[in-house]
Amino acid sequence: MALQRLTPEGLFKPAAYTQVVVASGRRMVFVSGQVSMDAGGSLVAPGDFAGQARQVYANLRAALEGAGATAADVTKLTTYVVGYRPELRSSLAAARATIFGATELPASTLVGVQALAEPGYLLEVEAIAVSDNA
Repeated sequence: MALQRLTPEGLFKPAAYTQVVVASGRRMVFVSGQVSMDAGGSLVAPGDFAGQARQVYANLRAALEGAGATAADVTKLTTYVVGYRPELRSSLAAARATIFGATELPASTLVGVQALAEPGYLLEVEAIAVSDNA
């Protein structure tokens, strides 16, 4: 699988994501929005954004691994944050770094929303990956 990460001329070079990711591989993996829920279906870290972010990215890692993919295969992330405020970005970045590190980042979109599927969820992250693993 090959990923080419680009910041085309004329676009801002962000530190937290990549503007364009071109992928070639044998399999596409679409991961549904992951929320702060444990394997038993219980909400983890109610009311704690940083705690929920850690659980969300742990769930994302588990979902990717279950499909035979890794964080390095992720081409696109979409993050939904209830009541988004810029000061939440540091907690989000710390949790995201636990699986992505600081380099080779996917294309990414952050969306502030009024609510998610359940009242206790503070964020949700979905991903698209391209992998050569069968």
